[in-house]
Order: sequence, then structure tokens, then C-alpha cells
Amino acid sequence: MKTRAAVAVAAGKPLEIMEVDLEGPKAGEVLIEVKATGICHTDEFTLSGADPEGIFPAILGHEGAGVVVDVGPGVTTLKKGDHVIPLYTPECRQCPSCLSRKTNLCTAIRATQGQGLMPDGTSRFSIGKDKIFHYMGCSTFSNFTVLPEIAVAKVDPEAPFDKICYIGCGVTTGVGAVLNTAKVTPGATAIVFGLGGIGLNVIQGLRLAGADMIIGVDINDDKKEWGERFGMTHFVNPKEVDGDIVPYLVNMTKRGADQIGGADYTFDCTGNTKVMRQALESAHRGWGESIVIGVAGAGQEISTRPFQLVTGRVWKGTAFGGARGRTDVPKIVDWYMAGKIEIDPMITHTLTLDEINKGFDLMHAGKSIRSVVVY
Repeated sequence: MKTRAAVAVAAGKPLEIMEVDLEGPKAGEVLIEVKATGICHTDEFTLSGADPEGIFPAILGHEGAGVVVDVGPGVTTLKKGDHVIPLYTPECRQCPSCLSRKTNLCTAIRATQGQGLMPDGTSRFSIGKDKIFHYMGCSTFSNFTVLPEIAVAKVDPEAPFDKICYIGCGVTTGVGAVLNTAKVTPGATAIVFGLGGIGLNVIQGLRLAGADMIIGVDINDDKKEWGERFGMTHFVNPKEVDGDIVPYLVNMTKRGADQIGGADYTFDCTGNTKVMRQALESAHRGWGESIVIGVAGAGQEISTRPFQLVTGRVWKGTAFGGARGRTDVPKIVDWYMAGKIEIDPMITHTLTLDEINKGFDLMHAGKSIRSVVVY
């Protein structure tokens, strides 16, 4: 069949809208009509050429929602007409990682997914004889896409596609980092570095978890109002702090008899390795946990003095907010439908596929929280 898609033809070049060929689903696969897709910083990261796993030409996009239009042989958990969210982190429920219950990082299709291919080692996208690669196993910048059954979450059919697509990455990553990875406790103090789409969802998660003091850190003063909208209690712009921000934040978090200071939990949502260090060192000695969410560029490294860890701070990373896709994503959609979390205010721009490059421009200019393409 034919489908319209935004194709990343080469690193650093704008996406090109074109009609491509899409082969139907094979065994264990489903064909999805994508109804809406978010434009995420990770898409920009790959398009820029900084992603060591970036392959071109490819159809980017990994934050989508749509409807199953066909299923391949052997598919048992999905049927035509099901409303779904594609998962860049699958959940096979059979590999050692899934069975361990210690991680959400399913390894069932990791090798081929990283190569931009389906589990059988081939691509479903092409133009004539030329192959086009899949992206993060999703490729939601195409009106139709094919995914493995284990990489698809079935969700509430009443939920609006143009909002729940954001749960395919940003919402789940931020809220999940709080609830699954950090396991934040009521009354906690927390610092969130970077108040973009992920950071605001971390703040939402902290509010859900019952955190007391939620400090947002961003160099853009416009983010103060956004943070407060989702539960932030204090805002700090590092540019307005004299000297090192770490002692400033540690001092801010001194409460009552505790004159040591430092947050119980800190979160890096920037991908900046310098900020990752600041986040760790702003955590409370003895028990503070710092969660790295942001993705740094190829070859970059993090550093701190070992003393920071010896004195009880913990550095953790999280992918997809520690969420098990097929199990947890439908629950988060239900939370949205029940009003427990907000998404609508974060969708600041709605675009057509032909306007998709405008979405990247808005992101670069810091003018959008999330742009969504509606097919």
C-alpha cells in the first residue's frame, strides 16, 4: 500500500513529505493507521546527527496514537478497530528482562530495532527498490505504520488521539520517572532541572506522589508559569544566581531541624552532562537520589567526585519512565481520562503533516511544549 510520510533523508536536513510504499503486517505484526503524533526532542536529536544510532533515510516519530487496521498471522491480543499507542520500549513478557520484573527494558527485539528494522531483519517501508528504515520501532511520522504486536498498547477507545499520543513518550517518561524509578514518597523535597515537556510531566508526577517542595530549575523565565500550573512550588533561574547553583539549591532545601539541605530526589530533564552533575550534587547526603532522564550526545560522559556517592547519594537512569508499555500505558491513559493528570495544556501547537518542520522550528525556538501532527 501507499502512505504519506515525513522522511528524514539525511542528518541535519528538513524532513521531506512524500508518498512511500508500506508492506502489510507479517506474522506477529499489526498495521496501524496513525491518527496523531507528537514531535519529541529525541526525534530532533536523531535528525541533528548527534544520535550514534541514527540511520538514514528513515521515518522518524515515536509518540503516536491510532487504530489497528490489519493484523498478521498469530496476533492474539489485538484486532482491527482497536485504539492503540505504539511503544518504542516493547513488553514481550517472556525475555529474561521482562521475567526478572527488575526492569522495563525488554530485549526481545532490541537488536533489529536498533538497526531500523523489523524483527525479521527487513523493513516494511520503501520507495521503489530503495529501503527506508524504521525509527525506534515506531515511525509515527507516517500515516500508516507496521509494528510488532509486543510493541503496541491497547487503550481506551474514548480517549482523544491528539492528546494521548503524548503518553507514547513524554508523559510516561516524566510521570514514570517519579512513580516507577524514584518511587517518590509523600512529603518529599524534589528538584527538577529543565522544564520542557519531560520536566513538566516530572512535576505532575511529583504532585501525584504527594511531594511537598517541588523546585523547578530553568534558564527560561517563561517556564515559571508553566511549572506552577502543574504543581511546582518554587522556581530558580540559574542565570540569576550568584555563583554555583548547587549550594544555592542545597540552602533552599534546608528545612526545620535538618540543616544539611539537599533534595530527597532530583531529576535531570536536560541531557546536559554539566546539569546532570549539578542534579546529583543537589541531592541530600545519605539518601538523596538523582534520576537522569535526559539523553546526552554521542561520546559525552558524566563526572562527579566519588565522595558524592560515598556519602550516600544515588545516581540512577530511567528509560520510558520505567514503564512496562502494554501494562502501564493503558493505565496512564485512564488517569488522563479520569482527570488525575493533565495533557491538554501541554499540546501548544497542532499541525498538519505538511507543517511538520514548523514543529521542529517551534521546539528550537523554545516556543512549544509539545507540537502534535494530526493526520
